[in-house]
Amino acid sequence: MAGLRVGVADLRRHPGQRQAIERDVELDGVEVSTAAVPSGSPGHLDVVLESLSDGVTVSGRLSVPWEGPCRRCLEQTSGVEVVELREVFSDSPVDDDLLSIDGDVIDLGPVVRDAAVLALPVAPLCGEDCLGPDPDHFPVGTGDGAERAVDPRWSALDELRFDPGVPDPLE
Repeated sequence: MAGLRVGVADLRRHPGQRQAIERDVELDGVEVSTAAVPSGSPGHLDVVLESLSDGVTVSGRLSVPWEGPCRRCLEQTSGVEVVELREVFSDSPVDDDLLSIDGDVIDLGPVVRDAAVLALPVAPLCGEDCLGPDPDHFPVGTGDGAERAVDPRWSALDELRFDPGVPDPLE
């Protein structure tokens, strides 16, 4: 992620010194199977860097816009998730919990990308009161042999076949 390499030479001259960073960040290409950051929609990074004797801490928030289909009605929905960031960059990291400082520069790109992916909803919901597909558009059969309309967005399930040796309970 371009623009997220931050020089920390001046900051590190005095342990305890702080530097605020607030900027929009490009998150194109960030997605999970159910949601994605809309193309051209930046996230917003608002963090504070604090100098330590052997590194720099980063703490703050990342706002991540997203869009995806509702898990109940399948209509397109969107929102913004806010995720907390807390990372430590060190001169000589001794374990995987610490990130390394490259000279006098820290790269917030991987931290921001990982946080953005983890912020995306795994099962988006357009609203707590969503009842699912509109029954007026896709009425359920009355049991009198009438053919019921099927929501075309669920048509992929028609191709689903189970073990060929086991009879289909729906047939």
